[in-house]
Amino acid sequence: MNIETVREYCLSKPNVEETLPFGPDVIVFKVSGKMFLLLPLNSEHLQFNVKCNPDLAIELREQYECVIPGYHMNKQHWNTVIVDGTVSTKILKKWIDDSYNLIVQSIPHQKIK
Repeated sequence: MNIETVREYCLSKPNVEETLPFGPDVIVFKVSGKMFLLLPLNSEHLQFNVKCNPDLAIELREQYECVIPGYHMNKQHWNTVIVDGTVSTKILKKWIDDSYNLIVQSIPHQKIK
């Protein structure tokens, strides 16, 4: 998985927009104005932040060395995933899906663009 693959996968989801609210070095993917994935462009290794159920966030950090508390984020709800080849693309996409779905579920149906 590379930056462009992550970007294309995020943009393939319904109602997703790509923004740069923190400057040109971090792409933020939002659904209905709420962030579900942050993708730094200037990291040594590909990594991204995803929202996560708090209990699952801890479990994933314990199970995978490439999952750490969310960098510059609420560490209870966000994980940083370092894409180092130790986790399959299928699992990485599942974590992106989980983050997206957490946000979609929190938005009242009539507000989804």
